[in-house]
Amino acid sequence: MVAEASVAVSRHRDSCICRAWQWQWLKRDSQHTPLALAIMATCGSNCCDGDFDKDDVTTRTIESCLPFPLPDEILEDIVPKAKDFALLHGAGMRYKNKYDADTLQFAPFFLLPSGFPRREFERVVKLQPIINILMHKIAHDHEFLRSALEKTIKVDEFTRRLWDIYTTVREEGVAQWISLGMFRCDYFYSVPSQIAQQVEINTVASSFGALAARISLMHRYVLGELRKPELLSHLPENDALAGLCGGMISAWDAYGCPKAVILFVVEDVTYNICDQRFHEYEIRRQRPDIHVIRRSLTQIGQQGHLTSDKRLIITCAPAVSDYESCPAYVVLFRAGYEPGQYHTEAEWEARLTVERSKAIKSPSIQYHLAGTKKVQQEIARPGILKKFLSDSEAKLVSQLFTGLYTLDMSPEGDQAVQMAVENPERFVLKPQREGGGNNVYGEEIRTVLEKIRDSKEREAYILMDRIRPPIQQNYLVRAHQAATLVEVVSELGIFGTILGNAKDIQSSKFAGHMLRTKLSSVNEGGVAAGLGALDSVFLFD
Repeated sequence: MVAEASVAVSRHRDSCICRAWQWQWLKRDSQHTPLALAIMATCGSNCCDGDFDKDDVTTRTIESCLPFPLPDEILEDIVPKAKDFALLHGAGMRYKNKYDADTLQFAPFFLLPSGFPRREFERVVKLQPIINILMHKIAHDHEFLRSALEKTIKVDEFTRRLWDIYTTVREEGVAQWISLGMFRCDYFYSVPSQIAQQVEINTVASSFGALAARISLMHRYVLGELRKPELLSHLPENDALAGLCGGMISAWDAYGCPKAVILFVVEDVTYNICDQRFHEYEIRRQRPDIHVIRRSLTQIGQQGHLTSDKRLIITCAPAVSDYESCPAYVVLFRAGYEPGQYHTEAEWEARLTVERSKAIKSPSIQYHLAGTKKVQQEIARPGILKKFLSDSEAKLVSQLFTGLYTLDMSPEGDQAVQMAVENPERFVLKPQREGGGNNVYGEEIRTVLEKIRDSKEREAYILMDRIRPPIQQNYLVRAHQAATLVEVVSELGIFGTILGNAKDIQSSKFAGHMLRTKLSSVNEGGVAAGLGALDSVFLFD
């Protein structure tokens, strides 16, 4: 039997049907498509213009691509098939609580793809090359980075250490002549604004490109097994793995050194091993002549050094090279984005060694800094985008932003603190980190800000409006547990790559997408923790 989670929907005493939403979606469903996207809003009287009272509990639901709940006999047939497909196609992970290097389990996933508006999906896909260029230009604008981060680096130790590396490399003279950016922009579809709004831009912790492509294939298989081939046209093709690896290959080609390797900087113990290894295998598939090596920061400190002309040399096994040492001309950081990955000064020295080298880094230290939350808050200020983009491009990108607020020790920052303390449920408090699990929500925002409101420590954070995505149902599939029907919200990730220097951009491309879906009742949706899971997009018109 498949366990079903009970769903409690809280309704405001003075609730209403949001007529604009009802009309819009019922009109789109005039041909009775399988998705039957009637959007219902349970909200206060101001919901239609996006104005939420602090006590409102809002619920908007999207119907699934198939009617739920599915009959037990169907679930008992399709869930094992989906699990097998995931395992046999490499949608796997290792788990911290029972780590075994010789064992994989499938990563948590949702049984069917989740809905996302086609109009908004296509909009953010088209904008990704522009966002690539925006981040590239920000990373190459020293004065803007300095101005944006000058207060943050005084109170946030991790960001200060990154800034010190950036300053050292800049003062020596940047040896890297061209830059590779591999980004992931994350979005929620906002019910009040009826558009996709940006959650963040990841310049380093941009994982799940490989697994996202495999889950998309799994959903195609599942719909086929359920005899619903007419629904397959709603699933967009996803070439995230090929697109991201193509970016690294382009950077490798830019150096033109056949003896060079691509270096993956990885954790001491890698749990998301399939996602990382499939990048390695895809590079080999596209280009058999390119070798990939994996090293942790600790290992780079022990095995890496710079030559007099700043080539990065890593000790290699004989099977990898005819030489005992390999020149690494492209470096992909899959670690190094959180303080816990720098155990001692040796790891910081290793990071500095890599950054001082000629190797093309993704991200380079300036790209890493450009991805901080403080920089993202600063570019949302009126007029800032026009420093980097044309007027028309700036207008399009600005429409992606939700409210972003400084917490600097200023009247503007004081106002933001007061706003958050009075209505903490309306906001998210964000530190300068990537990788998830760092944000502060709800009543905890009040607790944190009341503690630091009179201290410069608050300048280590920014404040963001909490985006209100629609709720939908799906079956969460986890190892050793029954598939469970739950209420969820989905976060879309759009990948992009860019190659160029401060004066010339060689390419800027959309490179695929991913969808992570989490329980609607939780704030953070970690895949390994089982609160979130891999998913794919089901587009509706």
